[in-house]
Amino acid sequence: MRIILDGHIHSKYSRATSRDMDVQHIARFAKIKGLNLVGTGDFTHPSWFKELKEALEPSVFEGFYKPAGQPEGQVYFMATAEVCTISEFEGKTKRIHHVIWAPSLEVAEQVSDVLSRYGSLEADGRPTLTVSPPELVEVVTELSSRLFLFPAHAWTPWFSLFGAFSGFNRLKDCYQDMAGRVYALETGLSSDPPMNWRVSELDRLAIISNSDSHSYWPWRLGREANVLEVKEPCYQAIIEAFKAGRSGGFLLTVETDPSYGKYHWTGHRNCGVSMPAREAARLGGICPVCGKRMTKGVEERVEELADRPEGYRLPGAPDYVHLIPLSEIIAASLGLENPQDRRVWEVYSGLTSKFGSEFSVLLDAPYGEVERLAGKTVARLIAAVREGRVKIKPGYDGVYGKLVLEEAGEAEVAEASSRRQGTLEDFF
Repeated sequence: MRIILDGHIHSKYSRATSRDMDVQHIARFAKIKGLNLVGTGDFTHPSWFKELKEALEPSVFEGFYKPAGQPEGQVYFMATAEVCTISEFEGKTKRIHHVIWAPSLEVAEQVSDVLSRYGSLEADGRPTLTVSPPELVEVVTELSSRLFLFPAHAWTPWFSLFGAFSGFNRLKDCYQDMAGRVYALETGLSSDPPMNWRVSELDRLAIISNSDSHSYWPWRLGREANVLEVKEPCYQAIIEAFKAGRSGGFLLTVETDPSYGKYHWTGHRNCGVSMPAREAARLGGICPVCGKRMTKGVEERVEELADRPEGYRLPGAPDYVHLIPLSEIIAASLGLENPQDRRVWEVYSGLTSKFGSEFSVLLDAPYGEVERLAGKTVARLIAAVREGRVKIKPGYDGVYGKLVLEEAGEAEVAEASSRRQGTLEDFF
């Protein structure tokens, strides 16, 4: 069975999250996106956990849940949460985010009972715990060896494993003697597998991608995801596939182009200044406008820790594909700022209704059919995304990257539309 998984999202009980981030909305828009497995998010929050037990029921697949009363075979959920640890390391305070996956809601409840010793679980869907990363791994995995824990958005400047402001320089420094119990790392929007392949310490880890979505809208939900092929779908099969890599059925990740992430380049939002890693290093990280220190981007941070050259490919690693959310593509094509605009949704709904899901539109839909339904500009930009020809003004210091629209010549469009486009089938 093919699994397309977004394993890190949040509920309405997390800060800065949509009030409608509930099971009903998540399931509806996950299906439109093309996902068939999503995390519950926030299982540690008592009110959300109560809702999960009421809104979900066990499916025929062990560890997977479906919306109560809904048929099998649409969108499944598995128990997931994110927590923040605060601890001291070499005289400095470290604030790190971690994702936890559980094999069942029953085990998830046991995890919450244990974690409640370290901080309030009611204050936020992503609780802050006074515990070190290695102790977190130890207490979680001692509770059940089937629990799966990994660092969230590992390169984001704040609250991450390698974060420029409060992170570590090595995975082993973070998790210490428990590092061997960590089997995966989440890229975050501003990095992708090739950037992580440059750090040899990460070779044994599954480089996975999730949306960290705070809303159910499909330009957030599933903007990054994992594609797996498993013989008997269940929670444990997913975990074993990630541990084994491509040979075990972990085929590829869907990645937002890292330039689109809001921390890719180094910059200073207040001054409107952004720059690539080499230029930032030349300036010593100082804003040329105001003289204050800039927010170090993920690209620059990778350069600091990399022990391999740019372009290195890890042998046997799962593949990846860069995509831009369809709503963002349509909005840019129509000259609109808001992907939630009614005009965007009219085009979006027409395309997803015709081809079945957003991923099918972005990867499989014939160029001519897209042009007929959505117009030449939308079709051209989708073709450019597929072919890796799209240009993006890189994001920085909390500002998302932006698509740069350039008119393609007729010959270029004809060539792109006649070439065989890559689809998910190509990775099987």
